Amino acid sequence: MARVDVVMPQMGESIAEGTLSKWLKKVGDAVQRDEPMFEISTDKVDAEIPAPSAGVVAEIKVDQGQTVPVQTVVAVIETEAGATAAVPAAPAVAPAAPAPARPVPVPPAAAPAGRVDAAPAAPPAPRAAAPGAEETADERLRRRSTPLVRRIAAEQGVDLAAVPGTGHAGRVTRKDIEGYLQTGHAEGPRGAPAPAPPAPAPAAPSGAAAQWEAVPWPGDRVEAMSRIRQLTAEHMVFSRRTSAHVTTFYEVDMTRVAALRAGSRKLYEERGVKLTYLGFIVKAVADQLRRHPVLNAAVQRAAIVYRGQVNIGIAVALDWGLIVPVIRGADELSLFGIAKAMADLADRARTKRLKPEEVQNGTFTITNPGVFGSFAGTPIINQPQVAILGVGAVEKRPRVMTLEGAEVIVPRMMTMLSISYDHRIVDGADADRFMADLKAELEAFPENGV
Repeated sequence: MARVDVVMPQMGESIAEGTLSKWLKKVGDAVQRDEPMFEISTDKVDAEIPAPSAGVVAEIKVDQGQTVPVQTVVAVIETEAGATAAVPAAPAVAPAAPAPARPVPVPPAAAPAGRVDAAPAAPPAPRAAAPGAEETADERLRRRSTPLVRRIAAEQGVDLAAVPGTGHAGRVTRKDIEGYLQTGHAEGPRGAPAPAPPAPAPAAPSGAAAQWEAVPWPGDRVEAMSRIRQLTAEHMVFSRRTSAHVTTFYEVDMTRVAALRAGSRKLYEERGVKLTYLGFIVKAVADQLRRHPVLNAAVQRAAIVYRGQVNIGIAVALDWGLIVPVIRGADELSLFGIAKAMADLADRARTKRLKPEEVQNGTFTITNPGVFGSFAGTPIINQPQVAILGVGAVEKRPRVMTLEGAEVIVPRMMTMLSISYDHRIVDGADADRFMADLKAELEAFPENGV
């Protein structure tokens, strides 16, 4: 018999740890090579991980919900000698290559009313390397924080070596750097002990605490957030705090699009692709982002980064949360290419088969609450982008039109589009010009574009 280690895979070079969210096999179960063995969650994607070899699960070393660094042995498969599949060695990583890890916020168990659990003291921050000196392994690990943390540090002019880190191997988490900034960099000298925890709260929360802290009541059900829900919550709060959100609305007549869709649906279905209203909207948005580059941009401190690529993220609602796979080079795709990419990404998002790079590097996001019947919405910007489009339900509504010189009320296929934009760099005129051109393209969508 031979024993094969099953490890936490590295799902992309910027991923340094993952959460084992669910075991699909248990000790004693037979497993085939490439059969899904467990599910993981990272800060980019959820995925099923296949077994590297056929055999029997002999040992499980990591519990569900536990977060471990990549290449950690999570299980052992016992297999016949010689039947082991070749397991590639972990790729060597150059010392200076960024491999950020995003810490997993673990929700505490529900505490009795009035009890406040003090957070553990942060470990001392390692000494910053002297100029010209060789960087130690600990210092290198600390510097490999998440791209988000590094961006906040760059925007605020903060040296990460000065921030006490509570993440894996002393890495600086977003909570660490935000706390550092909020307290005016007043943590004291590096390596100083953490301040004493606050005294326990009174028997019941009162004042400001009572306004935001939920206390379970008899009969309530308390359930820990999933990792993807935690990450979504963090990202949304961070976005509201970062960008100056403004939302504007445009009503769009989709009657022409509806006619073109009806005439081409069968042909698309014969080619294995479903033609939806959203496909037309994505195509029109991709065209307009080239004409309005400030909507396809990002903020870097006192500079504007105009993206050279048009990569459109499409929000996909899953039973366990929300994920935004990205259509890369959307402006270079035909309507058929966009419809095919949308269907493929959505299907693999729902079956946890997305690759990490397929949810990265978006430059603009579209969310479609209209599929659930929503009239309109005010979506939150997907950082570090500067705009997001919300799509309302496409349905028949009465509209006043002038026909043969007379004003009449006629039924038309209508939708409400909303765009939330970052007023730091996008002016109202910029957003309105983009939306006016988007509306015009959809209402006169070219027949040869289908």
